[in-house]
Amino acid sequence: MICGTDEAGRGPIAGPVVAAAVILDPARPIAGINDSKKLSEKKREALSREIKEKALYWSIAQCDVGEIDTINILQASLLAMQRAVEALPVAPAKVLVDGNKLPKLQVPAEAVIGGDALYACIGAASILAKVERDRQMLAWHECYPQYDFAKHKAYPTPAHLALLQEHGPCPIHRRSFKPVKRILGEID
Repeated sequence: MICGTDEAGRGPIAGPVVAAAVILDPARPIAGINDSKKLSEKKREALSREIKEKALYWSIAQCDVGEIDTINILQASLLAMQRAVEALPVAPAKVLVDGNKLPKLQVPAEAVIGGDALYACIGAASILAKVERDRQMLAWHECYPQYDFAKHKAYPTPAHLALLQEHGPCPIHRRSFKPVKRILGEID
């Protein structure tokens, strides 16, 4: 009953930060799990479906833009992971957290730098979080096509920054992030 948790979406300048918590079934191994950033989109999608089918338990939670702007991205990431773990229908014996900080949890936990490449349960959480966040950014693209969220998923690419400059921020842009603050004239 070891749970892995990870988040996706700390670096983008728009949209939520999404976290997942996964307890894998040792009797049903899943080949190919790795850090989501090291996998193609197609492979992540396939693994996400398999993880949801074969894991003992999994959950996904998030913090929205308002929370990110209020408590900062690090605290929002930790809160999203806390919510994901707490949303599991059972309390895990231990939680392995990707990174060097721990969310507030009622069960034993260990922070593991690079854990998404070391532990399958963390890698599985990484995949679920990334696939869910990308899905949401595709939906946001339908609402705000002028920003081309479908292409860059709100990462501050040169193309996204140019579109942000041209159109100004939309409601899902993180106003506490420097590129957005700069456009709003809040910093030089």
